[in-house]
Amino acid sequence: MRKHGRVDGNQKYMVDKLRRLGISVAITSSQGSGFPDIVCGYKGVNLLVEIKDPDKPPSARKLTPLEEAFKESWGGSYIVATDFEQVWEWYQSYLFNSVR
Repeated sequence: MRKHGRVDGNQKYMVDKLRRLGISVAITSSQGSGFPDIVCGYKGVNLLVEIKDPDKPPSARKLTPLEEAFKESWGGSYIVATDFEQVWEWYQSYLFNSVR
């Protein structure tokens, strides 16, 4: 079992953009063992995000077996994203739908 995860090339860019939008971001990519790359918080809602690099071929963007196992066992909100806009859109959709 690997002790530390790899950092995707677009992680710093995504973290910077999310923080500028007012989203709290904890970088957890060094956790390894399938744990997502970042944990986000916005307006009291937490979201685990596995970052994948859009510049890599689709086969290289697939979840690893450990990432897939974590995703399947996680009981909270979790997404795979290649861009900060996907995270922002998830929050907008979640918050809009929870107001109804």
